[in-house]
Amino acid sequence: MTEPNRSEFKSNFIYTMIREDLEKGLLGGKPVHTRFPPEPNGYLHIGHVKAILLNYLIARDFNGKFNLRFDDTNPIREEQEFVDSIIDDLRWLGVDWEDRLFFSSDYFKVKYEFALGLIKAGRAYVCDLSQEEIRQYRGTLTEAGVESPYRNRSVEENLDLFKRMRDGEFPDGSRVLRAKIDMASGNLNMRDPVLYRILHAAHHRTGESWPIYPMYDFDHPFSDVLEGITHSLCSIEYTDHRPLYDWIVDNAVELMPEVVKFRSRQTEFARLNMTYTVMSKRKLRRLVEEGYVSGWDDPRMPTIAGLRRRGVTPAAIADFQERVGVSRADSTVDLALLDHCIRQELETKAPRRMVVLDPLKVVITNWPAGKTEQVEMENIPGDENAGCREVPFSGEIYIERDDFMEDPPKKFFRLAPGREVRLKSGYIIRCDEVIKDGEGRIEELRCT
Repeated sequence: MTEPNRSEFKSNFIYTMIREDLEKGLLGGKPVHTRFPPEPNGYLHIGHVKAILLNYLIARDFNGKFNLRFDDTNPIREEQEFVDSIIDDLRWLGVDWEDRLFFSSDYFKVKYEFALGLIKAGRAYVCDLSQEEIRQYRGTLTEAGVESPYRNRSVEENLDLFKRMRDGEFPDGSRVLRAKIDMASGNLNMRDPVLYRILHAAHHRTGESWPIYPMYDFDHPFSDVLEGITHSLCSIEYTDHRPLYDWIVDNAVELMPEVVKFRSRQTEFARLNMTYTVMSKRKLRRLVEEGYVSGWDDPRMPTIAGLRRRGVTPAAIADFQERVGVSRADSTVDLALLDHCIRQELETKAPRRMVVLDPLKVVITNWPAGKTEQVEMENIPGDENAGCREVPFSGEIYIERDDFMEDPPKKFFRLAPGREVRLKSGYIIRCDEVIKDGEGRIEELRCT
């Protein structure tokens, strides 16, 4: 793909922030490093393109690095098919991660060691409360949470239980590892969040070797510091998660400095919302699984694969994202803007071809019998370099049924009895006679 000019991306607040970071020397000479971390539990849709292009173009424009990292920590919903589709989609969009393709599962061992380090430092504990009990103990925005009765287990007991969780001794949901932070925090995400859960399920890459899996808020920041991500960009709903992101990063820097490549920082931007468009992978998956559409690449779907199958080009999608821009404020973009970008792109690049969906036969009565003439048509109107094509013209042609009316209204300028029209790249014809079948349906027009 030839990348279009996307200069407007460079005027947003994230570009400004990164320029200031570089001017102040906050990266310590390290190049800007971004990533796109999709979960392989479905196909990417138009909403993901904003994050994809923002992260990729930042790395490109600042001569930095870009990683593609799969957040594969939920084996129940993840499949290799989705991994393959995401890779195909990014390549089609023109995104190049070079040799930096990673999976969260690549780091399962070091993440387990980090969790052990948190336990040894007294900053994590094994909790036996059920998922519902954890919610109840968590409290509300106006009421402090209640400490788990298992919060003050000894380091030795927690280490023993967590290792037994790792060995697969306990059933799903019976225990979790939680961070020991502050059950009275005004931020609910800081009230002893769950770091690991037990899940006996086959993983598409690691098989059944891991019966425990890290939670997103633990996995995501730790993966960032392992990869040396300088700017961790995510959608605005993760703003309240930033203190927990920083807590994980700070502890990684303190407890495992040997594996930390950079102290990553999170920044949020508004996600893309569009009128008349479903942007939930869970809901899109339901449409597929319940047979409402033919698949993830159904042309009616807002997935990248669906748009590609519709004939939408990467350049049109990039133009749309550039026009939408990047900000912190949530807004809803009219679907008409995407349609406009598609039309504008195809107008100058799509070769024209004709098709008749509901044909109506037209016989030109004064055309010489057996004669066929070749008429020239432009492939792309106004573009001489696109050349022309020859189309056969004879005494029997077909027009769209909607292009004829027997009793037309005043502003109907197509074919009607006694009326003349010019055929595209052809001649002027006049309708002299209307032929109908036994049921009164028009089946043929006689013209001269």
